[in-house]
Amino acid sequence: MPPKIDPFKAQATLDTPLGKRTIYRLDALRGVGEVARLPYSIRVLLEAVLRNVDNYIVTEDHVKALATYNAKAVGDVEIPFNPGRVVLQDFTGVPCVVDLAAMREAMKRMGGDPGKVNPLVPCDLVIDHSVQVDAFASGMALTINAQKEFERNTERYEFLKWGQKALSNFRVVPPATGIVHQVNLEYLANVVWEGKQNADAERREASGPLVLYPDSLVGTDSHTTMINGLGVVGWGVGGIEAEAVMLGQPIYMLIPEVVGVKLSGQLPEGCTATDMVLRVTELLRKHGVVSKFVEFHGPGLATMPLANRATIANMAPEYGATIGFFPVDQQTLDYMRLTGRDEKLIATVEQYCKANMLWRDDEEAAKIVYTDDLELDLSTIEPSLAGPKRPQDRVALSAMQPQWRNDLSTVFGRSGGAADSTPASMASEGGGVVAAPSKATPHKLSTSVTYNNQSFELHDGAVVIAAITSCTNTSNPEVMLAAGLVARKAAALGLTRKPWVKTSMAPGSKVVTEYYNKAKLWPDLEALGFHLVGYGCTTCIGNSGPLPDEISQAIIDADLVAASVLSGNRNFEGRVNKDVKANYLASPPLVVAYAIAGTVDIDLQNDPLGKDAQGRDVFLKDIWPTQAEVQHLVSTCVKREDYVEQYADVFAGSEEWQAIDAPSGQLFDWQQDSTYVQEPPFFVGLSQEVKPIAPITGARCLAKLGDSVTTDHISPAGSIKTTGPAGTYLASKGVPVSMFNSFGARRGNDRVMVRGTFANIRVKNQLAPGTEGGVTRFLGTGNAAEPASPSVGSVVSIFDAAHAYGSAQTSDPDLYPDQAEGKSKAATPLVVLAGNDYGMGSSRDWAAKGTFLLGVKAVIAASFERIHRSNLVGMGVLPLQFLDGQTHTSLGLTGEETYDIAVDDEVTPKQIIRVTAHRTDGQSIGFDTVCRIDTPVEVDYYRNGGILHTVLRNMAKV
Repeated sequence: MPPKIDPFKAQATLDTPLGKRTIYRLDALRGVGEVARLPYSIRVLLEAVLRNVDNYIVTEDHVKALATYNAKAVGDVEIPFNPGRVVLQDFTGVPCVVDLAAMREAMKRMGGDPGKVNPLVPCDLVIDHSVQVDAFASGMALTINAQKEFERNTERYEFLKWGQKALSNFRVVPPATGIVHQVNLEYLANVVWEGKQNADAERREASGPLVLYPDSLVGTDSHTTMINGLGVVGWGVGGIEAEAVMLGQPIYMLIPEVVGVKLSGQLPEGCTATDMVLRVTELLRKHGVVSKFVEFHGPGLATMPLANRATIANMAPEYGATIGFFPVDQQTLDYMRLTGRDEKLIATVEQYCKANMLWRDDEEAAKIVYTDDLELDLSTIEPSLAGPKRPQDRVALSAMQPQWRNDLSTVFGRSGGAADSTPASMASEGGGVVAAPSKATPHKLSTSVTYNNQSFELHDGAVVIAAITSCTNTSNPEVMLAAGLVARKAAALGLTRKPWVKTSMAPGSKVVTEYYNKAKLWPDLEALGFHLVGYGCTTCIGNSGPLPDEISQAIIDADLVAASVLSGNRNFEGRVNKDVKANYLASPPLVVAYAIAGTVDIDLQNDPLGKDAQGRDVFLKDIWPTQAEVQHLVSTCVKREDYVEQYADVFAGSEEWQAIDAPSGQLFDWQQDSTYVQEPPFFVGLSQEVKPIAPITGARCLAKLGDSVTTDHISPAGSIKTTGPAGTYLASKGVPVSMFNSFGARRGNDRVMVRGTFANIRVKNQLAPGTEGGVTRFLGTGNAAEPASPSVGSVVSIFDAAHAYGSAQTSDPDLYPDQAEGKSKAATPLVVLAGNDYGMGSSRDWAAKGTFLLGVKAVIAASFERIHRSNLVGMGVLPLQFLDGQTHTSLGLTGEETYDIAVDDEVTPKQIIRVTAHRTDGQSIGFDTVCRIDTPVEVDYYRNGGILHTVLRNMAKV
């Protein structure tokens, strides 16, 4: 790579407490553009291109494009952005490391040096997604869940320890430490980073002077944005894109629009940061901020604790933005000091940010121009939940019961009463969703249950899961301590959880345990069943564990609409638990309240939660803490020394982690009988020669889907069904059902993952009407000799259909035993038809990898969510978008047609590509689509077959 140059004379020396450091001054560009008018988040991007100019990858024109940024007319301008580091969680991180190991194998086959395949930028992997809530409401819950975690994941952990030893620039934070985003917020992030400037292409090492620059990152989890609350630019990408950054490639991105949100006022008594973020999510989803930056400013920031900022930033994927950014200011420094950062680093952060126009200053901020301007008065926030299926569907607590009754009828199909004929909802003055008034209640189902020596009636709306979980809130001492105070007041009055509620407490870091201990809140929480179940991401990602058999069977037998209330950020259908259809996001103290109530069919502001020892009604207001009570505990119990102690030896891990015996060597020793880690087929047979892009002809539709299909619907996630293709495969390998684990835990095995793609229990494939789950109709290959099974027209699993089309490919040698090369040479290409917002949700790389391995060559949708579109291109799958106003429904596409797509080697970003659908009656439908390969570099990725293929070929040339 060419060395970095300084055409704008921006390089300077800053004498900091860390020593003399080189910086690149933004004020050197005052003659190029009005830097003072740029949003702070754009200044971070500007500094990155200014620092990395080599007139090869980063040019002077890229600097000028950002320096002259016009927020009111941004245009389609592409820049390369070099994030400073990469953060991984283990579900998405394992396949990243698997791919690196596979690239080392491919490099060896191509005659290169496998040792070249290493992260070039700092990379941290935090093991936080593997713990599952098997045991709960018990003092042994933590021990039992940890034991099961290691039993299920030993192979994965051995592999990660190999990666930690074999790969340079790669660290692993062991299990039971905390959630990746909280560990990042509390420990990994430096706010201002330092490193050497030039990368040597041969040795792939950095050289040159020590340079200070803004901390920035990408992560393989969409909630990487939580770090934006600390003034760090970072967002979630697919594992595919993250791997490219790890290997020294920039992210090629269009310069974003920036929506400014002016915050004023303060939260009223009784409201929490969770209530605030649900209102922000609703506001920004309504405005529309997909693929945009959001930057918060205004007088409301001066006293807003950093934990509250992080809560808002965390939810950026829910409001659709790339980031939700809070510039560096005094609150940033205060938090760094609280969490144990070195004083020299803290002083350097302040000095650097003030010297380089990155310090939030209200007077200077008044000059900033945003694409759009929104305002939110925090004093208007009210207690709220969000659900039952989407995080942007806010429901005011005061309206929760009537909204639930409407949803029971209109969303979940319970007939009866006036609720069937009333409008579903209407907007309140605050913007929340409020149910239309109704004098009748929709018909409610119920059933009798005996569990744990107690008999009771279980109704529609029963809260069967109440979980304090996820990074959104368990990073925030105010809401966590508020939950403990609710538990204390409730326990003192003799209240407890209902016997059918599965309660759990999964803090984001061990620091939470420390301040709970100091506040003496654990006995009160445990009295209500909120025992510590583990440190990690649990219920929010589907690791809620099974419900007790009696509860689960009662829900299934009576077809109840059971509910969960969780302090998370995701509540998409099928995500939390397979038995639970209605899921509500809420603050931790409200989670405790709903565990006591045991139902969402209650007016918590007016109905009693229960009775005290004297038989008097107890209301929510009787157990809700004041802000003064919460702040007293925050000030007395949340201390710097706890952070210092908990992170003093963070990479060492527990005795169980240290006892794991991991292999060593440059190349991983793949085991063919492993059901956790296999070498994926992505690079098998890869040569230096790049074949030209060719048209797609004779494609069959694998799935025809509606709007808002999430990556949860597409990607293998959650528990593995015994009757599905993945479960059948594991059983054939002798894996007992008790050890199936989750799809997330098996992301390192393509043989399992391809069988779980599109297998979500809530997927509704219009090719197989009346069904739910990962099935489709096999339409035949058009060959004279069709496979004997399945028969043409039969409904089969998505995987079995792809196999029958000869399109599915995995590393499994048994997939096509009659074919010499591991896949059918007569493969029928496949397409997916979809509606709006295709791929919304978490940045799951397996949503794209699984799509590719099923043999899908193109996805034709009404619109795409940002990350998934990028990931499809990164796997060599063509994303095509219907023209405005058109959908597969409006065009009359049934999915039974065969498809020809006129893409060729001359493809350009966003060009119009003609698609022709041939009906069975001989008629054809021709329609134009927009090629959603958005940038020139993505054309290269697509031509090479994917982003990693491109990187590997380039590395092999050196």
